[in-house]
Amino acid sequence: MLSKIQGLKPLVPFATRFFSTPAPDEPNFLDQSKRYFEEAGKYLLSTKNPIIRPDILETIKQTKTIIKFNLPIKRDNGKIENLEAYRAQHSYHRVPTKGGIRFAMDVDGQEVEALASLMTYKCACVDVPFGGAKGGIKFDPKKYSAREIESICRRYALEIAKRGFLGAAVDVPAPDMGTGGREMSWIKDTYQMVYGDKDVHCFGCITGKPLSQGGIDGRPEATGLGVFYGARFYYENEDFCKRFNLELGLKGKSVIIQGYGNVGSWASKFFSEYGCKVIGIIEYNSGVYDSNGLDIPKLLEHWEKNKTFKGFNCEKVYLTGQDEIFSKECDILIPAATEKSINKGNMKKLKAKTIFEAANGPTTCEANDYLEKEGVVIIPDLLINAGGVIVSYFEWLKNLNHARLGRLEKGYSKRMQQKLLELSGVPEEKMKGIEGPTEKKIVYTALEEVMTSSCKSVYDYSKKDNLPLRKAAISQVILKIAQCYNDAGITI
Repeated sequence: MLSKIQGLKPLVPFATRFFSTPAPDEPNFLDQSKRYFEEAGKYLLSTKNPIIRPDILETIKQTKTIIKFNLPIKRDNGKIENLEAYRAQHSYHRVPTKGGIRFAMDVDGQEVEALASLMTYKCACVDVPFGGAKGGIKFDPKKYSAREIESICRRYALEIAKRGFLGAAVDVPAPDMGTGGREMSWIKDTYQMVYGDKDVHCFGCITGKPLSQGGIDGRPEATGLGVFYGARFYYENEDFCKRFNLELGLKGKSVIIQGYGNVGSWASKFFSEYGCKVIGIIEYNSGVYDSNGLDIPKLLEHWEKNKTFKGFNCEKVYLTGQDEIFSKECDILIPAATEKSINKGNMKKLKAKTIFEAANGPTTCEANDYLEKEGVVIIPDLLINAGGVIVSYFEWLKNLNHARLGRLEKGYSKRMQQKLLELSGVPEEKMKGIEGPTEKKIVYTALEEVMTSSCKSVYDYSKKDNLPLRKAAISQVILKIAQCYNDAGITI
């Protein structure tokens, strides 16, 4: 089964922004992120841990640096347009800082700051040694030509680099909503042209690049694959299923996915390949549902050709009212679109047993509290969608090492396997297909190990203190960062 998954091609770009139900009047994303943090901090203070104090909690919570600037762009018609641009660095307890760049019309300061803090917690949760960062430009890339977008990317790279917000040792962006390998390549190339003579590690200034530009094999599918590895770990953990009254085993489980961008499309393939029934997919312009399970390869082919599910052969196609899919019964709901997509406006409609947060901040505080009381198990974003930053870390290491993963060991590994088979009495003619590990195989197995160990760590902490998984994950993160400050110090 894994060999089939390894052969997948890069899929569609990162998701466009949409809400299944418009978010009601609830606290903004930043305030909600702080509330989750404060609830975990309050719990940790009650444990009387000597390294957890109110001043340390406040230090961890606050964003260290955020910049906003106007980015002028000359349109194809000759007019000059000024775009709002941002970059936030949340924490320097580890450096460099790390976080994506998104292009969307509702990018603003509070969103970028919230996402930067989430990146700090995400990296700490899976033990990736980065602080959190995030960036964005307020515009709709669908309304701009490729030349205009290239100009925007290159100017953004120059602006953040001269302010100390770009470089392998200081701040390493990655793709996010509205961006992909193309945009990362332009940013890398700009940085290389300006600083490459002084920075031998210039390729490490950004991740999510194409392979030809120093990228890593397996990065496009990393977040969706990480969600799959996490779901498999939890659903095949007997103690977890018994604790939350779930049927053991992932195969055969019904799955609904909100968002069919990079994360959702890859997740649909991994889950269906493993034997799950992907019964519903929701996108901004259409949705599909089939109680017997959708034909995912055909669905992907249809979407890539038409950019809509209209006309697809299944039980029901929705051009409006996709919320109805949200209300269908399922074992697993995967929000893979954007923040606040599960909110008090639709939380009572959900009939999922578990929610795996593939998007950043998809569940509002009020919806989270309600669903937890209803017995829905929520696997939080800072844990379950960390596959992207994990593999970005591998790409960064590859750029610093100036060699692809496995290049030096592949021949040796091949000979070792042949020698072991020879000692076991396997005939020589049966050894001809033996090969050392490819970069993709190394990435997949390393991602699986990190996701599995991180999911186990969060679950064990959750069980020990009888905490919901989100509170357990954030509590662990706070302890790790506080310990880092305690050992290294904060002030000079």
